[in-house]
Amino acid sequence: MSPLDIVTLDNLAQAIPKWSPDDENHLYAVVDMGSNGIRFSITSLAPPQTRLLAPIYSSRAGISLFDALQPSSTGELLFPQSTISSVSSTLAQFKELADLHHVPPSHVMVFATEAMRRAANSAAMLTAIAEATGGLRVQILEPSVETLFGAVMGSRSGLTDVSDGALFLDLGGGSVQITWVDTSLDDYEILAARAGNSMPFGAAKLTRVFREGDLGIQTTESDKLKVSMQAAFDNLCSQFPRLLKIREAYERGEDAKVNVYMCGGGCRGYGSMLMHNDEISPYPIPTVGSYTVTGASFKKVTEMRRINDTYDGKIHGLSKRRRQQFDAISAVMEAFSTAVPNVRHVTFCKGSNRDGALMMKLPRAIRESNPLDVIANVDADDKALFEAVASLLAKAIPPEAQLDQVPTVLNIDGLRSLFIKEIWARAGHEADSNASFSLHHAICRDADAPGLSHLARALLGTTVAARWGSGMGPVDAQLAELLGGILKRYSKEAIFWALYIGAVANALVTIVPVRPSNVEILQKSIRFEARLLKVPDEKDSLQLSISIHPKILRFVDVEELSSPFKSILKNGDKKPKKKTSVIILPLTQE
Repeated sequence: MSPLDIVTLDNLAQAIPKWSPDDENHLYAVVDMGSNGIRFSITSLAPPQTRLLAPIYSSRAGISLFDALQPSSTGELLFPQSTISSVSSTLAQFKELADLHHVPPSHVMVFATEAMRRAANSAAMLTAIAEATGGLRVQILEPSVETLFGAVMGSRSGLTDVSDGALFLDLGGGSVQITWVDTSLDDYEILAARAGNSMPFGAAKLTRVFREGDLGIQTTESDKLKVSMQAAFDNLCSQFPRLLKIREAYERGEDAKVNVYMCGGGCRGYGSMLMHNDEISPYPIPTVGSYTVTGASFKKVTEMRRINDTYDGKIHGLSKRRRQQFDAISAVMEAFSTAVPNVRHVTFCKGSNRDGALMMKLPRAIRESNPLDVIANVDADDKALFEAVASLLAKAIPPEAQLDQVPTVLNIDGLRSLFIKEIWARAGHEADSNASFSLHHAICRDADAPGLSHLARALLGTTVAARWGSGMGPVDAQLAELLGGILKRYSKEAIFWALYIGAVANALVTIVPVRPSNVEILQKSIRFEARLLKVPDEKDSLQLSISIHPKILRFVDVEELSSPFKSILKNGDKKPKKKTSVIILPLTQE
């Protein structure tokens, strides 16, 4: 094989040519010859939505390269000829699909990982693929590049940023990678890839051990896994001061915890099992990508294993093969939980080696941009108005509230613009219809789009529905409660503030029913000011003052303007968390 057939961190720039906005064609076809299956996808990197990695087509062939490896008489691991023929035929079909989509030959990439690294006759496989596909070249990723494409940039592709630092874990069929990612560091992705640890304990490999090995071998491999995972975590702590600081604080008894992002089929399989057993039931968002659980829930490995063994029905997101591998998957999760006991939240990511490779083709400015801003797609001429609306709504949040740890549509970058776009939308429809639409639209809009986490969708759905008064029938009321369960996972206060911000937006459109054409009109029409008073042994008292231009105020029904706050904040039949009062005043121009 030529040097470029093995992709390393040192030759990455030559092996993965950069994307250019001036390219005539922005379609890319990527094949990931993973140890547990072969995945093929076509993605558009067309501007201005390049950062979204827009999916065009995807397919999967259930060929386990790791399971196919057989020991020879000399002890070497070999691919049987039948597997070589099957794989080369499959890639020929994928190449035809790429041609049908008019993907340029130079935009077709094929990667292979652990199984190809281990096979003594991988050259025969590469030759057969080249002959069957008219010359397609397979690039074999060294472990650090697999960490970069999968655990780091594959997961990163779906996130806005990880500036506080987090552990990233990728469980594939042949190996598992773990590293620490902190997007505030220069060249964080290369640092994470070099520091990462790749361990030969993939789901397919461990499943073979558990299926074929005797109890002694199983115990030995399980012990090796635990020792390797602990050593990997210790190694990361030695290289990243922020992670070490968290660990030391936790060991002193402080509430110091880490967030974790997991990708790879094995991790997503565990996430699907957790979702199946989630206390939020039925769980309202169907995809495991961006699904988040608390550290306490994540650690219920024994319970998840029991459910896998005893539940006879179909579990959404778990194939028959994945359930057969669940003992191996849960062994990795258990080893991780033992090595890292102080987990705050675990988020399961849909990103893959394919997404990570495409991310590495992009300029850093695009790669690190906020995907929510791309989804919102606010025109340059409207940005000043959007900023003014955001500032206006922020004035309705009392300074005493201190919402740094409470997620809202106003304090998550990018989500503000998505919310503001919805405030004046669908004004011709009935309010109750819009409330229902808002909940369902938040769940299914921009499917698989990066940045739209389950939290973001729950916030957007709850807040926009409140903007329309939260009038709902029984089915939608249940959906709203389920989305509220996601919000409570982050803060007990999150539901109240989502409803409150929606109620404030409702008041805004009552005074300014048409989206203003400029900032001056908005600022001369309405102003908010709020205070939060702590009352001993009683609920906090939130006082919202709404100042309205005198000419508009003459036509305002004060009761009609203030009463929605009471109905919206009730959150169904529940009593609001705070006692809220609304004062209407004439706006005096400064």
